[in-house]
Amino acid sequence: MLIDEFMAYITPPINKLNNDSTSAHNSSVDSTGSISLRRRSRPGENLIRGFLFSCGAVSILTTVGIVYELGKEALAFFLTPEVNLWEFFTGTKWQPQIQEFGILPLVNATLATTFYAMLIAIPLGLSAAIYLSEYATPKAHNILKPILEVLAGIPTVVYGYFALTFMTPLLRQIFGNDIVSIYNTASAGLVMGILILPLITSMSEDALSAVPHSLREAAFAIGATRVEVAVKIVLPAAISGIAAAIIVGLSRAIGETMIVAIAAGSGPNFTFNPFKSAETMTGYIVRISGGDVSYASIDYNSIFAIGLLLFFMTLTLNIISQRIVRHFREEYE
Repeated sequence: MLIDEFMAYITPPINKLNNDSTSAHNSSVDSTGSISLRRRSRPGENLIRGFLFSCGAVSILTTVGIVYELGKEALAFFLTPEVNLWEFFTGTKWQPQIQEFGILPLVNATLATTFYAMLIAIPLGLSAAIYLSEYATPKAHNILKPILEVLAGIPTVVYGYFALTFMTPLLRQIFGNDIVSIYNTASAGLVMGILILPLITSMSEDALSAVPHSLREAAFAIGATRVEVAVKIVLPAAISGIAAAIIVGLSRAIGETMIVAIAAGSGPNFTFNPFKSAETMTGYIVRISGGDVSYASIDYNSIFAIGLLLFFMTLTLNIISQRIVRHFREEYE
């Protein structure tokens, strides 16, 4: 009897607790007696999810639209009877006015200026990144890194005139006026290296700083010097991030426009001499699109063919960058 009275006393609170719990979780009891949970409608969360999806879709649709427009206009160029696809990729003369459509002079000048830029940006950028990551005090780091990144905020047209009015006269004083032309790929490439220097330095420094300090402490414990730790321990451990920084810098240099348009020259010239003028792919696009070329002419359509080729060059570099990062990526706990 005592047990029955005790159970009768505690049953109502337990039932009340169960009812409150199920109502709090917005659940219902089906015919079998089991509880089925229902998802509460959240209009605000659905709105945020839709907004974020729209942002991602806009970026994808923008890329698709760019490729579509480039492909459509480039197809009109390649379907022109005067254009031969083999000649386009192997010819050494680019003069659309006289039916010469060899893209190699423009590609050669683009790769040349990029090469000269990387000669400056890679060693200086990695050296600056190693110093900021391994040697600089916190105070020096907080001062020097923002100053270095200020270079990335200078308009590229300013860099172009800097190459024309400072770097070119400097090269002419060193090598002679007869050797160095007023417009040349060397001055454009060297100043372009200064332009992408902050990009490579910042990305490389972030990769170096991400290496765990335990690796440094272990190397110091066995007697390694600071230089050995930086070069033989930290640098190899951050190789994936450094490789990605270099390839991003390459893509930036290949797509640079104003520096080469101002300082490199405006005439297609197939030459390997860094002190001679040559027109790059982006420089040609600027010159033709800003001139008096009529719409739907072969000259006008040619800039889309060159733009499509430039797009695939940078896309290839990005794919290579992703594969390098996956291959050399190191994960630390």
